[in-house]
Amino acid sequence: MAALLGLRGKSVVTLLFACLLALLPAALIGWKAVDEVRRHFASAYAEQYTLLQMQRIMAPLSRELALSRRFADSIVTREWLRDPTDPERRQRFFREAEGYRQQFTSGAFFIVDHASGDYYFSDGDASNGQRPLARPTYRLSPQREEDAWYFATMDSSATYNINVNVDRALERAMIWLNIKIMDDGEPLGLAGGSIDLSDFLDRFIRSAPAGLTPMIIDSRGALQAHADPERIALSSVNLSQALNGDLGLYAMLDGATQREALRAAIQQATRRPGEIATLETTLEGEPRLLTLGYIPELRWLMVTTLDLGAYPLLDSRWFWPMVLALGLILAILMGAFAYATHRLILRPLRRLTLSAQAIAGGDYSPRLPTGRDDEIGALSQAFSRMANQVERYTRDLEGQVRERTRALETAHAEMAAAHQQLGDSIQYASIIQRAILPDNQLERHLAHHYGVLWKPRDTVGGDFYVFRASGRGYLLGVVDCAGHGVPGAMMTMLARALIDQAIARHSADDPAALLTEIDRRGRELLPAERLPSSIATNMDLGLVWVDPHRERLTYAGAKIDLYASDGETLTRLKANKRAIGHRRPGHYSNQHLPLAAGHSYYLCSDGFLDQAGGSHGFGFGNPRFEALIKAQAGRPLGEQMQAFEAALSAYRGELPQRDDITLLAFRAEPTAGPATHSPTEPPTGSR
Repeated sequence: MAALLGLRGKSVVTLLFACLLALLPAALIGWKAVDEVRRHFASAYAEQYTLLQMQRIMAPLSRELALSRRFADSIVTREWLRDPTDPERRQRFFREAEGYRQQFTSGAFFIVDHASGDYYFSDGDASNGQRPLARPTYRLSPQREEDAWYFATMDSSATYNINVNVDRALERAMIWLNIKIMDDGEPLGLAGGSIDLSDFLDRFIRSAPAGLTPMIIDSRGALQAHADPERIALSSVNLSQALNGDLGLYAMLDGATQREALRAAIQQATRRPGEIATLETTLEGEPRLLTLGYIPELRWLMVTTLDLGAYPLLDSRWFWPMVLALGLILAILMGAFAYATHRLILRPLRRLTLSAQAIAGGDYSPRLPTGRDDEIGALSQAFSRMANQVERYTRDLEGQVRERTRALETAHAEMAAAHQQLGDSIQYASIIQRAILPDNQLERHLAHHYGVLWKPRDTVGGDFYVFRASGRGYLLGVVDCAGHGVPGAMMTMLARALIDQAIARHSADDPAALLTEIDRRGRELLPAERLPSSIATNMDLGLVWVDPHRERLTYAGAKIDLYASDGETLTRLKANKRAIGHRRPGHYSNQHLPLAAGHSYYLCSDGFLDQAGGSHGFGFGNPRFEALIKAQAGRPLGEQMQAFEAALSAYRGELPQRDDITLLAFRAEPTAGPATHSPTEPPTGSR
């Protein structure tokens, strides 16, 4: 059968069969697409309607809030609350308050005298048996549960709140705008206006278009506004029923899954005020599209339910005629397409296929039909040019590959040589930096009474430590220069020179004078006005002079503190907050501490304290560092350094080291001084 049909018959049969197979899925997909479009626009309509209603709610609230603020901040109001018994002030206040009352939408206001607890309320209506305004409506008491709102408001840090409340004393359901009145931090009272709840909600709940049902709920799902007044949870009975699921929006849903979805949507809308959450639900047995928006000022959620059934997808009056017309057009187009496909595409493609098979066999001579001026002719011409290029590229490819391989090998060799040279230079710099650290001097003078943890972030770094001994005592210090890597290492050389000059000019037993001199000389060498603002040349520095004979320590620091601990107590001498070389000069002063037996002393750069780690990636921090000091202070200093390094490594985890780290610890026994050395012995510096 296939042989009898031939290519032409098979193409027509295949096309017809494909059209028939595609017809049903296309219809279903089209129906689904139209339905999705309808749902999309319906959802957008519901969302925009919800946002519009939220704005309609907030507009009068904003006006009433601004007016309540003016009323509470009035000088006349404050003067009266400072002395409520003054007749002149009382008369002036009540006269002005009446003007404000007439501007409030509800025509009512209230004010509370904090000193006495007197609550004044006026709505201008004397026919309802209301007391005269000159006397309080009632007096608030902290012992009454219904008055707890006032004392909670005054105890809060907020300057105002908006409260939806059923006032049992006034027998009114109102939205209250409560504005605190303060005088130099002391409470004078509370004042504001109100909006009648029923009038306020009637404006939009009763005027919803067909298919839309607006309502308002609180965060617990209790209805605050609905077209059916019986559903509103204003009374304590209704609210209790709403929370139990007997009333409210949760009770209107079918099944626990939809209630959980509503709960998640409420949480989403509450966390993101101004955004609309959408979900599909079954409300009282009917499918509904539900949108929610949060109004944080009222702690309410505006809810709109849309009945998609109110907007039919297709009208049967024109649906079937459209289907028949579409079927007829499809049949005509299919026949024409079958003929055109065979005439214009299938037959030329057959010839093109034969020519392509010849080229695939290695025959690159142009055998393609290139005489046509349409797309098939253009394809044939392009295929012919491609055959020529493939033949030429095949000949040239091997030579190009060899040439580019040689070029890559040469570039790789040059890059490797440059990398080796750079690595050797940095390694040489590291050897120089390590050679000038005072490890030998520390070992000779302090033996096992010191410990050092020095970990540059890169091969070289901007941290180093110093030691200088004389017959009267010895000087220790930790320096943290701005930057790390090669720039930081260069800064350490300059810092070392500045420290040497400062010790030569001043006595080593005056750390504050040394810091002042280093700061002065640094500003002369690197004036801030000549440097770009992006370049930092400052340094953190902590110096300790140990005088074993006088049994005390003298310390001064710039952003590097001194810690002392015997394992039970911890003392921290805080440094000046400004670094050496900061754009604004700092003042450095000496601090003294008795030299205590059994105590360990610590100087640490900020690289240890700022190292990120832990489950949240926060810095190591001072509290954790101080606890580690107290835990380790009684152990030998060498073991302490191992414990500090292990604790930092465990805290860091997989995170990289972010800065250079230097920790210098020492012990100084009051009865055992250092060996005698010349005061002019050159100081040792950093690595």
